[in-house]
Amino acid sequence: MKRAELDALLMAMQGVAVGISDINFSVGRPPQVEAFGVLREANVPPHVKSLTPFQTERIALNLINGERRLLRDLADTGSCDCSYMVNEQARYRVNIFRNRGNISIVMRKAQTEIPTIQLLNLPNVIREIAKEKTGLVLVTGSTGSGKTTTLAAILDEINRTQSVHVVTLEDPIEYLHPHKKSTFNQRELGSDFDDFPSGLRAALRQAPKVILVGEMRDRATVDIAMTAAETGHLVLSTIHTINAGQSINRILGMFDKSEEKLLRLRLSEMLRWIVSQRLLPRIGGGRFLAQEIMGNSLRTREAIAIGESEDRSFYDMIEQSETFGWCTFDQTIVKAFEQGKVTDESAFLYASNKGKMSRFIDDVKKRMNLASVDTSSMKLDTISLSK
Repeated sequence: MKRAELDALLMAMQGVAVGISDINFSVGRPPQVEAFGVLREANVPPHVKSLTPFQTERIALNLINGERRLLRDLADTGSCDCSYMVNEQARYRVNIFRNRGNISIVMRKAQTEIPTIQLLNLPNVIREIAKEKTGLVLVTGSTGSGKTTTLAAILDEINRTQSVHVVTLEDPIEYLHPHKKSTFNQRELGSDFDDFPSGLRAALRQAPKVILVGEMRDRATVDIAMTAAETGHLVLSTIHTINAGQSINRILGMFDKSEEKLLRLRLSEMLRWIVSQRLLPRIGGGRFLAQEIMGNSLRTREAIAIGESEDRSFYDMIEQSETFGWCTFDQTIVKAFEQGKVTDESAFLYASNKGKMSRFIDDVKKRMNLASVDTSSMKLDTISLSK
């Protein structure tokens, strides 16, 4: 397969359905697309019913395009990441990996339009994140939960409202931010810097006010990011965890046990916000974004510094701070269920505390049943008593 043929295939696959986010090439399966979280066959010419190892390898080589770093990463680690553009029409974040000796490829379509907080219908408290001047902000969630999109919206808010220098370190660049009030310098792993720790060290010499680190993957990256946050920068990053508590534990787990006490103190002082995300199936099609949002308070700083306990959990702190714009996943999901956006089954499956969610759902159903009763024609029975 030649590059022009691959481009034509990708464009044809992209037109199979609305809402396509990923393209998948796996041996033994036809070319597939993922739309709103559901994987389906892309029935387009040349109508391949079962990809061969040779075919997926040829596609991979076209995507790698002879870049030695990617070939080395694939050979040494079994996978590599890159970006791919089709005639200025579409950009993709690409992961190529080995699977039982064969090559598989997943391509995520990058959006060309910069998302905004208003467009994504994010809660107003997200605007407060964009106003932070220093510290660490984490957006967490599983792969495909919209972490990069939420960060892009926060950066756009900064770009629209503040005259600052923003440096991003990405793998690869997904959203191309134009210069508005802010000046953006976006750097891509491989072509602009060798690894995140060296890129971060260089960024500290580039006089930024805001630094975006695409992902905190290792101890060195976390350590330098924390140093940057401590020295007057606002550092935004992602980490693959499911909630606020697990995010703290994941960072602690990257360091030696002997360093935990000092690390907890550092985190308690610099951590400003943790935004965790999950995507639920939406009634009628599409997906609903559920978020857990935790800010910084005396109680959270104490819990980070000395750890959670039975009477000191992040879940309870977030739940009790709803007036500040914080929210647990369960609070967000219950509201979505009340508004008819998700089913009770989805609400229960994606809940953090399934026991509480079950009770919440029962309460909502009772209120709905009471509200649906027509009382206008109701009469009270009268009893006539005779002597």
